[in-house]
Amino acid sequence: MNESHQYDCQAVFRRLDDFLDRELTPEEMTLVQAHLDICEVCAREQRFESTVLASIRAKLGQVRAPQALLDRIRLVLDQERRGV
Repeated sequence: MNESHQYDCQAVFRRLDDFLDRELTPEEMTLVQAHLDICEVCAREQRFESTVLASIRAKLGQVRAPQALLDRIRLVLDQERRGV
């Protein structure tokens, strides 16, 4: 990767949420990771946001959806599959 293809802190901060959600292109993932490897400020922010996301995901995993909601979702998915 040459120097013209490096991200600065501003570029990384704009992409950090998508990086954590793995929604960037492989090239963008590589560029963000390369910056995180050399910038402690951005790496600290990435670790903080990653910890927050993990905590939210863990709490959401404990929430039980109401049966009526699950039934409606299944109905809609079934209708989509059948092309209704």
